[in-house]
Amino acid sequence: MSDERKSGRERKIGTLYLCATPIGNLEDMTYRAVRVLKEVPLIAAEDTRRTRQLLTHFGLSTRLTSYHEHNKMEKGPELIEWLISGNDLACVSDAGLPGVADPGARLAADAIAAGIRVVPIPGANAALSALIASGLDTTRFSFVGFLPRKTEKRRETLNELAKRSDTLVFYEAPHRLAETLRAILDALGNRPAAIGRELTKKFEEFRRGDLSELLAWCEENTPRGEFVIVVRGAEKGAETIPAVPEDAVEIARALITEGMAKKEAIREAAKRTGLSRRDVYQAVLAAEGE
Repeated sequence: MSDERKSGRERKIGTLYLCATPIGNLEDMTYRAVRVLKEVPLIAAEDTRRTRQLLTHFGLSTRLTSYHEHNKMEKGPELIEWLISGNDLACVSDAGLPGVADPGARLAADAIAAGIRVVPIPGANAALSALIASGLDTTRFSFVGFLPRKTEKRRETLNELAKRSDTLVFYEAPHRLAETLRAILDALGNRPAAIGRELTKKFEEFRRGDLSELLAWCEENTPRGEFVIVVRGAEKGAETIPAVPEDAVEIARALITEGMAKKEAIREAAKRTGLSRRDVYQAVLAAEGE
């Protein structure tokens, strides 16, 4: 096949545009994003009703199709075939950059595997917006996103992150904020942190302080809006000792006083409190040192 014919064939394949949408303030929509959403024949949207409202605001009437976490395995191949057939496609999430804690990542990976051109259309992003306003180090950071729901899996993930020196960025819903802050505090210790909510919106708010202070605020108030949690990384050369609840240490101490071997007492205390043996062991040693 000649280069000319090959080039002509490649041009027939559509382009996938990963198009950022506002995370709250509609003024954050870029001119380029509006143009792309107007020119493509089809938009794959996480929530078509929400995206239709956005399009209406900017006077657009582009056709929409649903693509979200629950249908991505079935719908993805259809969209890839659409692109291979020579049609352009824009992918948008409910807010922010598609592909960041979002099913758009799977569509982008499938498109790349199929030899389809993938073009990012940059714009607002909650994680980066919170990071730069957190007051914490932005030189190196890790985006964690939403932590696992199951307690044990969440603890494993946080234990893996505990020794990392880069700033950590999490997403969380308001009704799980206190639980997540407590889990981060238990696993990482009482570090400087910041939480941001309703970013770019009218009631945008940041709170900064130690994790224990932020948890106390959260328990005294009713969190509203979607949250980003930014936590300082581990200090280099310093061992992170998780903040284990006092009752776990007291249980272990009581069992030891009753004559149980320290190792067995720690195992039993961990079992009763749902904590890891390693965390209880470190907490008991720290208490003995005090």
